[in-house]
Amino acid sequence: MTNNFPSENRQWVWKFTQIALLIFPLLPTWGGIGILVVTGAIFKQNYREIIHSRINWALAVLSLWLIISCSFAARPSEAFLGLANFLPFMVIFAAMSKMICTTNQLRRIAWLLVSPSLIVAILGLGQLYLGWSGGKLLLPILGWILAPEGNPSGRMASVFMYANILAVYELIILSLGIGLWLDVWQSWRHDPQKKTGWLWLFLSITLLADAIALLLTSSRSAWGITILIGVAFALDLGWYLLVLGVATAAGAIAWASFGPKWGQGSLRKVVPAYFWLRLSDRMFSDRPIETLRTTQWQFTIEMSKSRPWLGWGLRNFTLLYEQEMDVWLGHPHNLWLMLAAETGIPATFFLSAIVAWIVAQAIIFWQNWSVVTEKDLNARSGFSDIPQTSLKTLEKEEFSDKLIIFSYLVAFCSCILFNLLDVSIFDLRVNTLSWILLSALWGVTNYYRPEADFRFKLSK
Repeated sequence: MTNNFPSENRQWVWKFTQIALLIFPLLPTWGGIGILVVTGAIFKQNYREIIHSRINWALAVLSLWLIISCSFAARPSEAFLGLANFLPFMVIFAAMSKMICTTNQLRRIAWLLVSPSLIVAILGLGQLYLGWSGGKLLLPILGWILAPEGNPSGRMASVFMYANILAVYELIILSLGIGLWLDVWQSWRHDPQKKTGWLWLFLSITLLADAIALLLTSSRSAWGITILIGVAFALDLGWYLLVLGVATAAGAIAWASFGPKWGQGSLRKVVPAYFWLRLSDRMFSDRPIETLRTTQWQFTIEMSKSRPWLGWGLRNFTLLYEQEMDVWLGHPHNLWLMLAAETGIPATFFLSAIVAWIVAQAIIFWQNWSVVTEKDLNARSGFSDIPQTSLKTLEKEEFSDKLIIFSYLVAFCSCILFNLLDVSIFDLRVNTLSWILLSALWGVTNYYRPEADFRFKLSK
């Protein structure tokens, strides 16, 4: 195995990283500073290895292309400010993928991210139903304001600036949380210790609170992705009856929302109105045409056609759309269409190719995880003095490790799917977590790769 972060004198960096990630959702300013400190330390200790990584070279070329695009933007000043949503996170990716290299680290990070989500959900419930508000005086310390009745009104946003941002955060947490929940449940089933039972109960309460929070964001795309998350885990575990049940429930909700009138009336008596009113857009049916996603997407397509190579510049969609439509919009609710319009089609394709390559290699690695542990299992099974219980423990660890890798894949793919109908890069916490998920997948894949006989050769 290639040990990316071996020296004991570097362990303070890993410990500092854990503290930063734990406080990050609730104290983004201080957590963000911690992550930057860690990034600098990793670069100082692993500079040569980082700059020789081919993936990092690809990101460097992309960064240069983005800078050139900004130089030719309609509003260069706005475009260069937009680089802050990309360049620092590429640096974080390069550093974190060097430090995060084991499945134990993946599991620890998942716990650190899931644990504070219970507080986030509780604050959101208080915001909606108890009128909790405040944080203006503590904004420099907290990094957020709790808006009474949510933002927009009636939709939970909790410590985030908008309901949709909370939604994508909860998608990440639910994906990682389900993996941990199944992992702890598996451990408790094999060895029913009291401590394990308490951990499982804590995760159960946290996941329930997170699911309620996601539901109350009223994000239609997040609802759909949540169903896909459940189906993904059910398929991975072979729970086909659960898949059938979820598909039936989703079909009933879809029919009540969009289906033909035959049977729709009966289904609307069964399906809560909260779902079919929101999905059919009847809950907010008086929205101006300029605010519709289809209108925004058509505008970005026209922008891409007029400047296909370098685009109009980062953050320039908002200015141009307001000039044309007399409506201010922060983004066009599709990351790839926005990037194509603002940075050009080549840059969008190149970024997509880098991410797709990393995810593809991670999927291959996950599928071949048994190859990583096969030598250890075979070696131990060849000795008569090794108890059979030890082999069972190794098999349980293999299941546990493969499950945590899968949960990271599901979490990151959830972010990708969410950005097909929205844009989450403008939020510091969600953008950082997305890049950390990607760096974790890449770091672990590279660390274990000498043990796995992959068909595809991975670049260093």
